[in-house]
Amino acid sequence: MNDEIKIESTVLIKEKIKEPGFYRVLLLNDDITTMDFVISILIEVFHKNYKEAEIIMLTIHTQGSGLVGTYTYDIAATRCKKVEMLAQENGFPLKCIMEKE
Repeated sequence: MNDEIKIESTVLIKEKIKEPGFYRVLLLNDDITTMDFVISILIEVFHKNYKEAEIIMLTIHTQGSGLVGTYTYDIAATRCKKVEMLAQENGFPLKCIMEKE
């Protein structure tokens, strides 16, 4: 006779899926970058319509910085790099920063 003991076990593994962190992306005012260039950046990089871009640009101009959007880390970092690359190519010192929300 074969005396085998069979043990079956069910293990439930519960994983918590962590939501990605979000980052606020801001443009900083300076005395050299033109308002038209800021508007073009807001339209091209951040996909704002002209009216939204104009409002954000005026906020940046009058308050020193302006929120352009809230994104996951990768998207925020990519857009900041693109802004700084385009600004440099066009001879402007425009700065774009990210802040953890």
